[in-house]
Amino acid sequence: MAGSSGGVAGLDARPWYAANEALAFLLELAALGCLGWWGFHTGPEGVFRILLGVGTPLLAVVVWALFAAPRARWRPRLPLVLVVKALVLGGGAAALYGVGHPVAAGAMAVVTIANTTVVETFRALPADRGAEPAATG
Repeated sequence: MAGSSGGVAGLDARPWYAANEALAFLLELAALGCLGWWGFHTGPEGVFRILLGVGTPLLAVVVWALFAAPRARWRPRLPLVLVVKALVLGGGAAALYGVGHPVAAGAMAVVTIANTTVVETFRALPADRGAEPAATG
């Protein structure tokens, strides 16, 4: 392809990377919202629900910030980062299931798995990959 970069499947990888990073951020926010929603609808009425509704997403934010965020305080190796992502993002999907939305939970899980796979694949590529135009002939 004349003028294209040598990224994924002959496409310029940068827009795909940016779109997947944006989707990853939206999935993180959705997971936190789902965890809060679940907390406010679980257990006995009153203070317990408030503690779960606020505490569950807050705990997820702390764990994420410490281990999974791009500028995490302690950035472990990829397998542990993926475990943290599975706990937080998978917890969001499980919370969605827990409040009675199994189809949405399944969709969130599938999109999360696909997005995480793509994002981590792009992050593993060299930074300059796809930056050089393909030779024209």
